[in-house]
Amino acid sequence: MARATQDEVDTAPAFVGIDGILGQGRAIATLTEAMASGRVHHAWIFAGPFGVGKFTSARAFASMLMDPTLERDLAGNLRPDPESTTQRLIREGNHPDLHIITKELALFSSDSGVRSRKQLTIAKEVILDHLLKPIALAPTIRTGSIASKVFIVDEAELLDRSLTNAPTQNAMLKCLEEPPDGSVIILVTTSVDALLPTIRSRCQIVSFNALDDASMDAWLGRAELGLAPDAIEWVKRYASGSPGRAVLAATSGIADWRHTVDPILADIERGRFDPGHGAALAKTVDDWAVAWVKSHANASKESASHAGADHMFNLIADRLRERLRGSLDDPARSLVAIDALNEAQRHAAANVSLAFVFDNLVAALTR
Repeated sequence: MARATQDEVDTAPAFVGIDGILGQGRAIATLTEAMASGRVHHAWIFAGPFGVGKFTSARAFASMLMDPTLERDLAGNLRPDPESTTQRLIREGNHPDLHIITKELALFSSDSGVRSRKQLTIAKEVILDHLLKPIALAPTIRTGSIASKVFIVDEAELLDRSLTNAPTQNAMLKCLEEPPDGSVIILVTTSVDALLPTIRSRCQIVSFNALDDASMDAWLGRAELGLAPDAIEWVKRYASGSPGRAVLAATSGIADWRHTVDPILADIERGRFDPGHGAALAKTVDDWAVAWVKSHANASKESASHAGADHMFNLIADRLRERLRGSLDDPARSLVAIDALNEAQRHAAANVSLAFVFDNLVAALTR
């Protein structure tokens, strides 16, 4: 089983069973009801914000679908034997019939051209080699479980998307419509709209949400983020209900942004303009992107810069929401702030210099 990775998270979360999923009661109820009914759909979309447990839930769901020991416990809940062979193999990341598909699998392609590409999308060759070909083969382990093979496509929004040319998604259509018996496909995505309507119509969609405060506190209580006490509250605020964002902040250096960014945002909120603030924000993002590329093989500086800018925009947007809640009597100011942030995001996406982008943003927000 390939290890799951994301462009934004350095390491995949440790395996968590269905009982350990926090803050997603409605989604988990949908999955357990499907298993209890004996009518598990063959194709699913797990959709919701970044880092809220979609991938973790997909693995937990797969571990139950593939385990022949699944049965009701004394409380009437469906549970597998935690010491079963299936559970052990999945915990260790070694189950041969659980296929985790990520854009990083391009690094292991037999085609040197695929290996050398920037990992901005999930390559069609990755889907062919790790989904379409193996799903047509017999399972390695035959157990009599609900599903004999499960395929989880992480960051499915990175599958190509075009009104006129979407060869990777189109290649998946027949498989999603009529997969071999015993096969289940789960597409994990932060953007359902990035998937073709013909893809969405073949899948059952399960929605995931940001964690509420109580669930987030529970998650932080059991997480080992290695943060100083003064950083914990900042990270919780930054995460906005996303454990994935909290892990990102702790492991990639974003938690250290508070020393530079918080004083700048405080000046902006007071209406104090400093011509150096935009450059400082741009440098913070660029330093983060450089460090990311150095620590990730075959990472793209362009992609890392876009990701860093997005993280900064999210941080500024969170602060704006807090400020605007206190200025509802000034709708014009609110609209200016929203327009300024939207314009900055558009310019950054168009590869405009980040120094220029953040200079303009700071000036607009300060006014």
